Amino acid sequence: MREKQFCHFCGGPLVRCFVEGRDRLFCRPCNTPLYENPVPASALVVVDDKEAILLVRRSVDPKKGLWCLPGGFMELGETPEECALRELVEETGLTGKIHDFMGVTVSRSDLYASVLLMGYIVRSFSGELCPGDDAEQAAFFAPDALPELAFDSHRRFVRIFLAAYSDRLDSPAHKEI
Repeated sequence: MREKQFCHFCGGPLVRCFVEGRDRLFCRPCNTPLYENPVPASALVVVDDKEAILLVRRSVDPKKGLWCLPGGFMELGETPEECALRELVEETGLTGKIHDFMGVTVSRSDLYASVLLMGYIVRSFSGELCPGDDAEQAAFFAPDALPELAFDSHRRFVRIFLAAYSDRLDSPAHKEI
């Protein structure tokens, strides 16, 4: 991750110093530490009536060409649920309804240092599947035929779904995701 060089309040130069028990960026003109926080994002495990899982193939870096769950970064004024459903429409053309909350995980990121990801399940959706935004493909995959997923956090949410919600857990392939 590129390090910030200037204060987002006054534009003054940032220095690194030990403040409030840790090494932080600090603005001397403002006398203010820069608190760097994880970037919030949401992802969805969308499943059809056959328990197939919807994935999108990334058309942008990071991990261009790999498959992932529909999802993305929250915008200001948006709830995690609104973010997830907006990203679903943008990336797949589908409109969905959140069925359940799966949990929260934190992932390391080269671009953002740390991403705080909320996961949701969608079992009810409508529309015509059509990739869009930063997705070059969108398709449903049987749980025992999932391609390699781009992100560890997405693998975790798929494992959670399969362990807690899937009707077909006897397959050994589910344990290897």
